[in-house]
Amino acid sequence: MRTTVGIIGAGPAGLLLACLLHNAGIDSVVLESRDRAYVERRQRAGILEQGTVDVLRAAGAGERMDREGLRHDGIELRFDRRRHRVDFPALTGGKSVMVYAQTEVCKDLIALQLKEGGPLLFEAEALAVEGAETGRPRVRFRHEGVEDVLECDYVVGCDGFWGVARKAVPAGLSRTFERTYPFGWLGILADVAPSHDELVYARHDRGFALLSMRSPSVSRLYLQVPADTDAESWSDEEIWAELERRFETDDDWTLRRGPITQKSVTPMRSYVHEPMRHGRLFLAGDAAHIVPPTGAKGLNLAVGDVVTLARALSRRTETGSDDLLDAYSATCLRRVWQAERFSYEMTTLLHRAPDATPFEDRLQAARLDRIASSRAAETDLAEAYTGFPIG
Repeated sequence: MRTTVGIIGAGPAGLLLACLLHNAGIDSVVLESRDRAYVERRQRAGILEQGTVDVLRAAGAGERMDREGLRHDGIELRFDRRRHRVDFPALTGGKSVMVYAQTEVCKDLIALQLKEGGPLLFEAEALAVEGAETGRPRVRFRHEGVEDVLECDYVVGCDGFWGVARKAVPAGLSRTFERTYPFGWLGILADVAPSHDELVYARHDRGFALLSMRSPSVSRLYLQVPADTDAESWSDEEIWAELERRFETDDDWTLRRGPITQKSVTPMRSYVHEPMRHGRLFLAGDAAHIVPPTGAKGLNLAVGDVVTLARALSRRTETGSDDLLDAYSATCLRRVWQAERFSYEMTTLLHRAPDATPFEDRLQAARLDRIASSRAAETDLAEAYTGFPIG
């Protein structure tokens, strides 16, 4: 097989890149190791920044998002039994975010790709990237039990942290930066209407809690738990009781309960691989960086990567210039590190470390009080949450 751009991974990064390239008249082939059903049901992020929403609309993949997604104009911070709303449009010149699950983004992009785009091969396992430093890189893969080779002008690794693409970058050229947190998130899906119309981020002495949603009738909620927690060790009653404690306020707000349909524990880590390019191999999304979910940045960072790369490949096609391709890694990493900073700050602001001292507890309270009482501090949070500029 031969194509201009070989894309490994049919998550949101790989699928959106294929869509953007198709719209620019650049051919590609997408290889995905899992089957379509798996890709369309794996639960991941659910918050889309303003820039991500704009990109999906411009790419022709925003119709169902605009019909079924939930626009949110703010979040609520909850601490010391107090409630403080951060008004995004008022602080950012009109920006908002959209609650629309990654599974739904993938469904939309898959349907678009199969209808209009280039080849999308499910159950096609990438085995290795070869010749990245040459003008003819290739991807060895296995599809329907047969090994094959995809010859490309460029290869893009959108295959996540455990994929093969990053392994093609020589160890001597790689630098990694990582932080692992001593806690995780016990997440649940529940068949009950959300208890608030916007996300609620709660800092409590017993640990962090988050109230989110997937739809007007399905709630998504999280509890900070030790990193090695088994989700099944928590009964439904224990989960609801702990959520009620951590969301408690001095007014008459109450948490709605309903049947829990799913439980899982999400680990918390920060990770960056530099550079994000080696020869004609480019890394995007989780293949290059991971953020803790507190800042809602993972999917949005992946979108920023592929928009930057699609723009660079279009320039190469139209003008013959490699300037934007050469700048790809540095351009993306500026945004990545801002997102890492924000995600780290949100995580340390709202989670109680297992060995936290009374001094650190008071510092957290002071930081939250600063956001609640200073328009400048509140604006900084709102600008970061709704999204850093792409490119």
